[in-house]
Amino acid sequence: MQKSNMDGVTHLHRGRQLVDDDVITIAPRPKTIADTGVAESVLYELMLKHLLGNGVLTKAELVAKMGITGGIIQQLLDSAKKQAWVENRQTTNDGQMRYALSHHGEEYGKQASAKSGYRGLTPVPLSQYTEVCKKQSSRNNSITFEMLKEGLSALVLPQQLLHKIGPALNSSRPVLIYGPPGTGKSYLCRNLNHTLGDSVLIPYAISIGNEVIQVYDPQLHHRVDKEEVENSLDLVKGHDPRWIKCKRPLRITGGELTAEMLEVQFDSHSRTYMAPIQLKANNGILLLDDLGRQRISAKQLFNRWIIPMEERRDFLALQSGEHFEIPFELILLFSTNLNPKELVDDAFLRRLGYKIHFDALAEPLYREIWYQECREKGLSCSEEMYQHLLVHYHQLHQKPLIPCYPRDLLGIMSDQISFLELEPEVTKELMAEAWSIYFV
Repeated sequence: MQKSNMDGVTHLHRGRQLVDDDVITIAPRPKTIADTGVAESVLYELMLKHLLGNGVLTKAELVAKMGITGGIIQQLLDSAKKQAWVENRQTTNDGQMRYALSHHGEEYGKQASAKSGYRGLTPVPLSQYTEVCKKQSSRNNSITFEMLKEGLSALVLPQQLLHKIGPALNSSRPVLIYGPPGTGKSYLCRNLNHTLGDSVLIPYAISIGNEVIQVYDPQLHHRVDKEEVENSLDLVKGHDPRWIKCKRPLRITGGELTAEMLEVQFDSHSRTYMAPIQLKANNGILLLDDLGRQRISAKQLFNRWIIPMEERRDFLALQSGEHFEIPFELILLFSTNLNPKELVDDAFLRRLGYKIHFDALAEPLYREIWYQECREKGLSCSEEMYQHLLVHYHQLHQKPLIPCYPRDLLGIMSDQISFLELEPEVTKELMAEAWSIYFV
């Protein structure tokens, strides 16, 4: 099922996987060279680079490596043979023709590799990427309270917190989550993509003129389809193989964040472009964890993203100096243990829109987490032991009921039980030892 808005643009329902009809609609398989949307010279050079790197390939192997149909590959091969770039080689045992570069083609392939070292799937044009990215925006369909509750059902959270997070995710504004360490800020953010729940199409690469930027990152983009690339020989069935069906991405960056990571990166050794973190996170969530600890200051970061945060579009540049615009279609989350007013001024805080404070838990929720962790670790804990924890440790030492304490304290007890070969039961002795180890 699909949902159409008033301007006629088709959007995908949240909370389910893309089905075949969806992906074929928003990313139909190109049948001709013109349908690919990229310059013919880019296709020729990419094919020659694949042949240069692999020596000899069949048409089916070129289809798999370039992600375009056998019909388009055949057009490229026929034209390349006329220009004496490609030669036929002995067929395979099952009768498939094999192709290799001629001496002239090898020289041309080396020249192409010197300009760009990219050897992946055929890129999609920037205009098509922009169109598909906007159609797949998570903001096209609202999150409801029940959806958020179901998506975060594995977490123990105060109801009032859900009532703040839900509207924040539905807005087009960035979200700042702040509060003391251990209150579950990062843990919550890392689970929010379960609420989104559906899948999106991620391009392997995009083309800016004759330049190619790789977007797909297997460490970030998790495939949900197992479609065999050989199906690309079929001109009718399936979606454009240059788009990979993945779970909505969740990109997390912390203290390692630099200003360079926000721009297109060019590797002079491999002569390839890599997408910045916000481009890789499009149609998903980008979490800047531990805000204020990055190598780029919070002020520099917000200055860099004033336009993207307000207009949902970003501007990037290639090594040549050519500038281009990309969509900024992501849920942008900031998490910090610091006082927000120490990071940026009030003007920047207003631009963030939503500021959500995390703090210690009420006792019933803390109890729920404690016994949940006991079950997960296979430990038994009597009510007497739990009350002993509250009175003789939390109250006596004036320690708030922070959500991370049960996991950490019971983890230490579990380690002690395993080492000393004890019964899996929380005792006063184990509790005293764990508390003394955990707190300075």
